[in-house]
Amino acid sequence: MNANLFQPLLASAGVVILDGALATELERRGADLNDALWSARLLIENPTLIAQVHYDYLTAGADVITTASYQATFEGFARRGLSHAEAAALMRLSVQLAIDARDAFWAAPANRVGRRRPLVAASVGPYGAYLADGAEYRGDYGLRVDEIMAFHRPRLAVLADSGADVLACETIPCLAEGEALVQVLAEFPTMPAWLAFSCRNETQVSHGELFADCAALANRSEQIVAAGVNCTAPRYVEDLLRAAAVTCQKPLACYPNSGESWSPRTHCWVEGTGTVDFSLPAQRWFAAGARLLGGCCRTTPDDIRAIRAGLSSRIEGFLR
Repeated sequence: MNANLFQPLLASAGVVILDGALATELERRGADLNDALWSARLLIENPTLIAQVHYDYLTAGADVITTASYQATFEGFARRGLSHAEAAALMRLSVQLAIDARDAFWAAPANRVGRRRPLVAASVGPYGAYLADGAEYRGDYGLRVDEIMAFHRPRLAVLADSGADVLACETIPCLAEGEALVQVLAEFPTMPAWLAFSCRNETQVSHGELFADCAALANRSEQIVAAGVNCTAPRYVEDLLRAAAVTCQKPLACYPNSGESWSPRTHCWVEGTGTVDFSLPAQRWFAAGARLLGGCCRTTPDDIRAIRAGLSSRIEGFLR
């Protein structure tokens, strides 16, 4: 297990650029994800499109691409009539698609200039993602820690043996699920991971616990190589990072959503309500302690390009 997974990237560039949204980017390209499986639906129906999005994020400057396994669970696939073996194969496919895109990108010598070989992160969505009812933004599961561990264990067993470089345990809404993930990760001791929580304001995760307390969970395990916040409005990120920097001894990550408002009346995103340029916010997030930076829902390869551009002076300074 490589507890210093990101250190080569941090040593050579000062920051690690993550990718952006997968599901909403697939939708932007015409995919129909109106399904409980969300982006994992395309593992069955159109894996080629997933691979193309991965590749486009690499060309935009991402150092890490995240797989389409966020909503890929044995329980979710079983509802579609898939066997345990078929579900496991789709989880492994999600990783292989990212590996193939990374390897194709890295095969071109021009893509290696000023870059280190990108990493593949296997997405581990929260229990609430399987429920497909928005519970990942509430965390009101009514489950004990051991019950949450039992849910995550089978999928982690597959993804930890899939060839991914790191597990992205993300959009975690509550302290209990963070504790469950830290404990069950110990059963796969060779696999590094990061923890990223969804937050409802500048101090609290979605369920209400202090984000600083949740980020501190990373200190309990050498396997946890970073901790931070994702799928959270950009306006909260700077304060959240400053709070986490006090309690968390690991590199901090932030990959917020676009911050746009959703209209329940029109069932669409309200244009002009979100962040339209991530270059300046990225500089503030770096100043607040973030070293892994990217985007979540409704962000695009252009946003990742903007984040990299906003931090270009930092990156170029390390390369000189």
